[in-house]
Amino acid sequence: MSASSLPPLHVLSAGAAKGLVGQMKDTFKRLHACEISGDFGAVGLMREHFMSGAPCDLIILSQKLIDELAADGLLLADSIRPLGVVRTGIAHRADDPAPLVTDAQTLAQTLRTAPEIYFPDPKKATAGIHFAKVLAELGLDESLAQRLRPFPNGATAMRELATHGAQGAIGCTQVTEIRYTLGVSLAGTLPARFELATVYAAAIPARARNATIASNLITLLTSPEAAQQRRQGGFEPA
Repeated sequence: MSASSLPPLHVLSAGAAKGLVGQMKDTFKRLHACEISGDFGAVGLMREHFMSGAPCDLIILSQKLIDELAADGLLLADSIRPLGVVRTGIAHRADDPAPLVTDAQTLAQTLRTAPEIYFPDPKKATAGIHFAKVLAELGLDESLAQRLRPFPNGATAMRELATHGAQGAIGCTQVTEIRYTLGVSLAGTLPARFELATVYAAAIPARARNATIASNLITLLTSPEAAQQRRQGGFEPA
């Protein structure tokens, strides 16, 4: 098969890596004459899609889930490469003043005064699961229940915050999803007491139709040439 007739490369990915993959799509197409077909969302949902047999040439999930799938023989273990560490942060509408989130006390006060709080799925998304625990630990899960605005993934939550959020509304999700969304800004990462830093990794499934092209995409995403895009997008060295 000639390069020009290659089928699209199917990617299943955590939402945290959507912006990075999107920035690399044109470069990848130019280098390999191959389009990227991506499905991005909560890691739990992406894992479910993968396990149900969805087309997948490359998968990007938390390192923990990648290691579990590799241990079950579902991924090529020697293909696994970390993309970096992503922290979880608090977002605000770009036109609003940045709220204080420097410690548990200021975070709690910011949450109490926010008219709406946008965040990803509290059952399947890494940041959503963690944020639900933070609310419970602060004793705010019940009192703020009517102001919570959960969405299937962080990218959607941030988009909704930007376009429909009330004045003073805030959100919580992965820093990458905040930085890649127009109309929202990063107020800061969660304070040390509640810090969540997740390592994301890419790997090739054992059932991949084109492991060679998938390997080329992993090389591009983790390359020194893409280091600036990773940093600007919120990925820190693993």
